[in-house]
Amino acid sequence: MNHRERVLTALAQEVPDRVPIDLGSTRNTGILQAPYAALTTYLGLEAKEDTGTHGIGQVLGLATPTEAVLEQLDVDLRGLFLGKADTATERLWQSEREGEWLHRDEFGVLRRRPPGGHYFDLLRPPLDGEITVSDITAHPWPDPTDPGIVRGLRKRALQLRQATDYAVVLHLTDILVHTSQYMRGFESWYMDLLLAPDLLGALMDAILEIRLEVARRALAEVGDLIDVVSCADDVADQRGPQMSLPLYRRLIKPRHARYIDQLRAMTSATVLYHSCGSVVDLIPDFIDMGIQALNPIQVTARGMDPGRLKAAYGNQLVFWGAVDTMQVLPFGTPADVRAEVRRRKRELGPEGYILAAVHNLQPDVPAENIAAMYAEAQAPWET
Repeated sequence: MNHRERVLTALAQEVPDRVPIDLGSTRNTGILQAPYAALTTYLGLEAKEDTGTHGIGQVLGLATPTEAVLEQLDVDLRGLFLGKADTATERLWQSEREGEWLHRDEFGVLRRRPPGGHYFDLLRPPLDGEITVSDITAHPWPDPTDPGIVRGLRKRALQLRQATDYAVVLHLTDILVHTSQYMRGFESWYMDLLLAPDLLGALMDAILEIRLEVARRALAEVGDLIDVVSCADDVADQRGPQMSLPLYRRLIKPRHARYIDQLRAMTSATVLYHSCGSVVDLIPDFIDMGIQALNPIQVTARGMDPGRLKAAYGNQLVFWGAVDTMQVLPFGTPADVRAEVRRRKRELGPEGYILAAVHNLQPDVPAENIAAMYAEAQAPWET
């Protein structure tokens, strides 16, 4: 099988010649810059600096792996990412404090990366405190029709489709939960769930309209050329959903369903949804909305036992991820990592599984463990 055939076979719930492998086809299956630099050195390859990362990729500190790295690891998928708006207000700059960086995104959210840190922390939510719907309406929202967002997208998709045999993923980032949390501030957001759900709903709707228009324009460009369309919103933590199921079904699910409906109406590509944490109680709702593949399968979270998930939902969902990033990848030996990969392949394969780490590879993951993960992934299915 070639790479695309392998992925399409897994997405169709059939058995490919080996497990399909992902690295970097989405902003949730990538690698941070520090471990990427170490990995390229370990592989004897050049670590080219990425100068095009923006938005959430910049906030997360993600690297963009070169084709040489992806080929050596035999990665089966390639990602398509939205461009930067011509009128973008996003800005990254170094503060007066040595080693500190600040970032303001297109929604006006200000973040801070402390000296020596790898991550940007929320510093100033633009709609925190006592606000009204009028404040939401008056906020300077980004323009989803800006031509820079989709410029060149079809050209890149055609190049991948015509000149390579890789499966193509269109990554559309978060939907509305993350952005509303960042804009409102986490404390206000959680209080709004119970005390001001209509206000929070108005904020979510304003974000959703922007996300729908961006998705519509992107899929109008490449909906016929992609194999997977990826979206995300964390709705759980290690313990379970971030809110009660009735609140989820009242506030979040109808809006997510509207977004998923548009994706499925505009492309035949598999809809991949990302949420960290213990989503086991929400999986029936995901399936009900039309989600077809689930990432990252956070195996250390409550109830996220891969074998049980496969037995319960394996004929309805493709599982994507599942290689543990909390314990095995950072603290195990290469032999431990290989055993972890074999275990996940047994539990979630041989059909309907695409192998990747649980979320992005972090700075504490040794290069030899990353190499071991991808080497073991290329091994044939156990018989």
